[in-house]
Amino acid sequence: DGVYIWKLRPELAEALKIVNGEEVPDEDTDTTEYTKKDFLEEVFISEAKYDEMYAVLMRKQNIILQGAPGVGKTFAAKRLAYSIMGAKNDDHIQFVQFHQNYSYEDFVEGYRPAASGFVRTDGIFSELLILIEKDYRGQAATLPYSGRSFTVPKNLYIIGMMNTADRSLAMIDYALRRRFSFVDMEPGFDTDGFKEYMSSKGSSTMKALVEEVKQLNVDI
Repeated sequence: DGVYIWKLRPELAEALKIVNGEEVPDEDTDTTEYTKKDFLEEVFISEAKYDEMYAVLMRKQNIILQGAPGVGKTFAAKRLAYSIMGAKNDDHIQFVQFHQNYSYEDFVEGYRPAASGFVRTDGIFSELLILIEKDYRGQAATLPYSGRSFTVPKNLYIIGMMNTADRSLAMIDYALRRRFSFVDMEPGFDTDGFKEYMSSKGSSTMKALVEEVKQLNVDI
């Protein structure tokens, strides 16, 4: 009917911001100040838990928030990044989702077809197994296909989210696991922040519902 729908992929949108290797500043960038206090007002975890997350991320630069679906891993991860930057600035955050069908061969190495049969070939993730480690940040490695130099910057922090209810993620290569610290994310019903939120609502129905969900978690 002469009408069409189009979508600009996030990767292309980011690429279009770059001119001659330099990012074009975004005049609409939101750089609202964001502190630990702001985090604790939005995310229902204890201050001690936040301090733990912050400490391990500063020490390791790579952490994974793991927990059951619905505990707010993604929500917390984004706001943890804000609190570390000290500003609510999405231009300095890149969200990447790994498809469950991605395999070891896609990232590390595997046997692939060649003229004489199958040969072992490095994948796209092999260099990162070393370079994401804090002690190797800033050091260069040569990419196997292009021969170009590749470096993971020292100011890059990786915050991963893992659903512990997904059995397909139960086994992760140890070479990758040991470069991350794992932080357990649990329901925040007993945190001070959630209790204050509940009190502000003054709803007996909501309180009863929360008690039922807490009991359900115990049964599970």
